[in-house]
Order: sequence, then structure tokens, then C-alpha cells
Amino acid sequence: MYEIAQKALALAMKNGADEADIYYVNSHSTSADIRKNAIEGAKEQFAEGIGIRAIVDGAVGFASTNIPDRLDDAVRIAVNSARVRESDPDWTALPSSEKYPGVSGTFDKRIVQMDLDECIDLALQMIEGANEGLNNGILATSGSFSRSHGKHLILNSNGVEVEEEGTSTSGFIDVITTQGDVATAYDFNVSRNLDIDFFQIGVNAAKLAQGSQNGISIKPHKTDVILHPFAFSDLIESAFAPSIDADNVQKGRSSLIGRLGEKLASSKLNIIDDGLMPNGIDTGISDDEGVPSKRTPVIENGVFKSYLYDSYTAGKEGVKSTGNASRHGYVSTPSVGLRNFIIEYPQSDIVSDTKNGVFVNTVIGAHTANAISGDFSVEARNAYIIRDGQIDTPVKSLMISGNIFEMLRNITGAGMDVRKVGGIVTPSIRVSGMSVIG
Repeated sequence: MYEIAQKALALAMKNGADEADIYYVNSHSTSADIRKNAIEGAKEQFAEGIGIRAIVDGAVGFASTNIPDRLDDAVRIAVNSARVRESDPDWTALPSSEKYPGVSGTFDKRIVQMDLDECIDLALQMIEGANEGLNNGILATSGSFSRSHGKHLILNSNGVEVEEEGTSTSGFIDVITTQGDVATAYDFNVSRNLDIDFFQIGVNAAKLAQGSQNGISIKPHKTDVILHPFAFSDLIESAFAPSIDADNVQKGRSSLIGRLGEKLASSKLNIIDDGLMPNGIDTGISDDEGVPSKRTPVIENGVFKSYLYDSYTAGKEGVKSTGNASRHGYVSTPSVGLRNFIIEYPQSDIVSDTKNGVFVNTVIGAHTANAISGDFSVEARNAYIIRDGQIDTPVKSLMISGNIFEMLRNITGAGMDVRKVGGIVTPSIRVSGMSVIG
């Protein structure tokens, strides 16, 4: 792996690049798919490839290949595409080599050693959990187990050399009731280690579907809403995260332009982007262009502290990158992305502390949120009335609408149920005065 990357870097410089970086990936993944209470199929995939970014007179060219014999061609394409592009006056430089921090919990040898039968067995455990107790009237309509093991290498002409190895595993199941009123639900979990209770994933989904049967309708009103980590993370990712992306800010596509130092949220709320979080889904010693990972306070005691930068957006403003360059594999160039986005608020038993309100497990349609204004209107799924501090009657159909920045100001509580929902780490969050429409 190192020899191929070094060869590509040397070729780029020999062909006339002023700077170049190489992103090399080698991965192995296994998955088992669920359909109608059975394993539909299982497969193994191997991926290996290299991406070459070349800079000539401030212009950036890129090419990639997964064919070793085409490496020379890919390098020439990257350099030549840079030559025919106009120089970017905002380009500064690729990152330089720095001291890299240590991280923990990103590699589990047991995941590497898993065979296909073990993967199928863990998928079956989710089905068994969903069907715990005979004749419970639950059908696992779809789902999957997956595990992956990968290595990547980043080299550039400024001395960056980063090599990392990591693992991950995940489970997902979607179920529907087959007796009485029809209701659906899902649950999932993801980890860098083999520490997930896959049976419990099935149990959780089945209980939620059964508990959502025979829902009632409610009249439109404003009330306290408790958003499960699944629901809150979807809204944060779609309605808030785009506003702190430095690229969006620099292009005028954010309502947070020029608002650093302003109080945006409840004084008890902290939001941190942390590429060093132990066991984090997006943890690593560096970001995807070789900038050392770090912990960046985004909101601190309600005050807006930082946008998120990769090297390019940081160079445009003359600031340091926050280590948030992210790639979608070897076939893409870096862009700004989240790194373990952590929501912190004093935790308590917020359901028992809520006299009346609504509890929402999941939402549909968060991707339609206005990424500039933060406005959203979503369908709430597996929602329940809260009465006198207890989860009570399920709600048949419910829409919730609002603005993400108003939500952050109106947070009044957080639960004890912190979940890693992909790269977002959050407990359930209670928000006062939200509009709900039955």
C-alpha cells in the first residue's frame, strides 16, 4: 500500500504538479440482509483504490483508479486536469506534517476475524429478538448486519504521512405488526467494536411497533416535545450542521454568517465536534487530508464558538483547519464534514419531569429542512402522548414543525439515553413550545 502511494506521489510531482496528495484505501466488508423474518442473502466485498489530487498554479485536478496498471494514467489525468483549470485565488496549500494525537477504541481484532457464518448468526439474533415469545405478531420486513475492516493511507508533497486501520459493525431491523392495528418501527446500532447486543435491537423494534398500535389523533397545539436521539440527530444533521460548514458560510448559504460569539442556544447546551472521542464512529488521528484531529467547541454554554473547516476553507479565511476534511472514499476530494458531533446538556429523567407533552421516536423528511433558515416540517413516527410524567397513548399521525435555532434556544432537558446515531452523539432532548399537528 505504501509503495503504491509513494509511486503515485512521485509521479505527480514528476509530471509537473506543484503539490499533490494521495488517498489510498483498502477495505473488506461483510453484510447479511434480512427480509420477511429470514436471511435474504449475505455477501463479502473487497475494495481497493487510490485518489490523486494534483495542484498546478493554484488549480486543483483530481483522478482515481482501482486498477494498479492504470496508476500512471490516473496521475497524468489529475495533473493535466489541473493544468487546464483556472487558477483558484483562494488556494493556499495542502496541509503540512504535524504531530498526531493518539486515539482509542477504533480497532477490534474480533471484527477482523469474523467469518461469514458469524455475520449471519448476528443477523439472525435480530430476527430472534423481534420474535421473542411465540405468536407475538411481528414480522421483520427488512434489515441488515454489517461489519467492515479497512486501512487508509494519506501522503502529500508537504510531508504528511498518515496510515490508519479501523473496524466497525452495525445492525438494523425494520418491523411491522401482523396482528391487530398495523404499526411499524425500527432500531439500529453502530460501533467500532464488537459490543452491540443484536438480539436487543430486535426486541426494541418489536416493542416499539406493538406499543404504537391503536394510536389516537390529536388537535394542533404547542407543547413540550421530547425527541429521541434518532429524531433529534436527524434534525441536527439536516437543519443545523449545514449552517456551520465553512464552505456554506463563505458562499452565503448560512444564517450564521458573522454570528460568532452570539448566544444561539440554551446556556446549558454544549455542542462539540470531536475527532478524538474514544470509540467514536468518526474518530481518527487525522481528518481525511492529514490534519491532526482535534476537539472543537461549536456551542459552549449556549454561545456560538466556531465554524468547521477543512484546509481549503480555512486558507480562504487565514485560520487553522479544525480537522473536518471528509471524503466519500478514494473517488472523491475532501469537503467539510462532521467528526463525532456531541450534544451535551444536564441529564435527568425528562419523561417523569414532563407533566404533559409528546414523545417522538423518529422523524421522516428531515432532509427537506431549509439548510439556510433552519426551518423544518417533518412527520413524527412512533410518537406518544406524555401525561403526568408517563408515556401514555400512542399518536396515530403527527407532524411537527419549527426552526432549529429556536429549538436550540428552547431546550429544557436531556435524557439519560445517550446514543451514537452514526457520527452524532446525543441523548433525548426536550424542547418547549413546539408546534404539533395531528
